[in-house]
Amino acid sequence: MRIVVFGAGAIGGVIGARLFQHGHDVTLIARGDNFAALASHGVRLETPDETLTLPVPVIDDPGAFTFSNDDLVIVTVKSQDTLWALNRLADVAPATTGIVCAQNGVENERVALRLFRDVYGMCVICPATHLEPGVVQASSSPVHGLMDVGRWPEGLDERARELADALSSAHFDSVPRADIARWKWGKLLSNLGNAVEAVCGPMDKPGTLVSRALGEGQAVLREAGIEFVGHDEESLRRAQLLNVRPIGDSPRGGGSTWQSLVRATGAVETDYLTGEIVMLGRLHGVATPVNDLLQRLAGQLARERRGPGAWSEDQVLTMLASG
Repeated sequence: MRIVVFGAGAIGGVIGARLFQHGHDVTLIARGDNFAALASHGVRLETPDETLTLPVPVIDDPGAFTFSNDDLVIVTVKSQDTLWALNRLADVAPATTGIVCAQNGVENERVALRLFRDVYGMCVICPATHLEPGVVQASSSPVHGLMDVGRWPEGLDERARELADALSSAHFDSVPRADIARWKWGKLLSNLGNAVEAVCGPMDKPGTLVSRALGEGQAVLREAGIEFVGHDEESLRRAQLLNVRPIGDSPRGGGSTWQSLVRATGAVETDYLTGEIVMLGRLHGVATPVNDLLQRLAGQLARERRGPGAWSEDQVLTMLASG
């Protein structure tokens, strides 16, 4: 099985580097300065235990890859770039190409199913960082992350099992799951804290905003009749597998949305996480004032290319109280 990783940021870079290191046929697709750095120097992977550089093949467009019927594409671009990425793939890849959405949220799989038959969801829990072209960090070691996979929205096949085996051979823990949608909805709820971290900056522990955003999200999914993995089940899945430690002398930064603001990319995936709850709330008559405000503030920071942490939690709570 040949694997193409579309997006060589934090998650894609770590996945591609470790799969390549363990003998799998992997090609990365990257853009801009990141492509130039990867093409010139390879992937620099930093973990708490080691730093290594791996010459993973990289291209800057799917058209540079000759696809066959059995290839698998792991999509790791941010959700706001999914439509562009999949449209470009559809131009050059057979309809039989397997598409694995290793991204936060659940909109990516919906987009993929409009263009490809065999779509898989991957529930990614992987503390990884990408702030510098060509460099990715995996903060948990020796297991870098949990990457459960299954057909979307349900079911299993040999491709899913083969991918899970490949990931499990390469510093990840991957379980093939027939109910992957339930796991990704649970992950979406945990990602509601991303907007809080983007707006208020990293916190030592979840505060009032995270609690209220999560409460709204759970209420919305219940009203919509959507099943999701709860906190206890997710914690049991993590068990003792993830072991986050410092990498060198640098403290670990924030999650994916925080990183997008630090890199000043001009866009964040908040509309597909927090915004998913806001949309469903409107469809099912459930008020979501906390998530609505966080979505708007995170979007404002991205458009203005401002860094994370522009408002304190108290300031945001005051905005909510004043309506």
